[in-house]
Amino acid sequence: MPFADALTTLADLRSIYREPSRPSLAKQIDHLDEHCRDFIGRSPFALLATSDGAGRVDVSPRGGNPGFVRVLDDHRLALPDMAGNNRLDSLGNLVDNPGVGLFFCIPGLDEGLRVNGRATITTDPGVLDACVDGDIRPRVAIGIDVDEVFIHCAKAMRRGRLWHPDAWPDLSDMPSVACILADHYEIPELDVAAVEARLADSYERTIWMVGGEV
Repeated sequence: MPFADALTTLADLRSIYREPSRPSLAKQIDHLDEHCRDFIGRSPFALLATSDGAGRVDVSPRGGNPGFVRVLDDHRLALPDMAGNNRLDSLGNLVDNPGVGLFFCIPGLDEGLRVNGRATITTDPGVLDACVDGDIRPRVAIGIDVDEVFIHCAKAMRRGRLWHPDAWPDLSDMPSVACILADHYEIPELDVAAVEARLADSYERTIWMVGGEV
């Protein structure tokens, strides 16, 4: 292991952490009730966690108009797949392993909503129709069969003061994202100016498309 003093069993962990409180366990439900539906309907942003067959984990941000993730019924969600970089990190993982986790955020609210379940990559016309937003209809959706749902407490958000602009870090001495990408690419023709132009063009053209590349 790359780190010493590893905790490798649940007993090791419980030697440090107390047992969870009764409310911490009781808050978990196995369906999408009216409160969960309302929360998801107000959320414009979610984090999608997946892992491949070897256990390698990925977390992908997903966003759209509030309610872009559709509640189909008490046990099913549909997440439209919009423009991305075509790496298929999340979708490729789901081909190998259907286990999935979602963390829904509402700007200004410190609590989040966690949903865990099993995913299916689908082109079912009925599901895609349910995901239509304006004149945008996805080509693919991630259908999620919900196993557990619960409110996540506000501690992390409050520690990080995520929604408080006065606490945001000063970025004036940070390299631009284009500079970082140019260094990571190591592609001679993609200098900082070229990367900036490429990003601006891609964001302008594809942000509301169902396919794209960044």
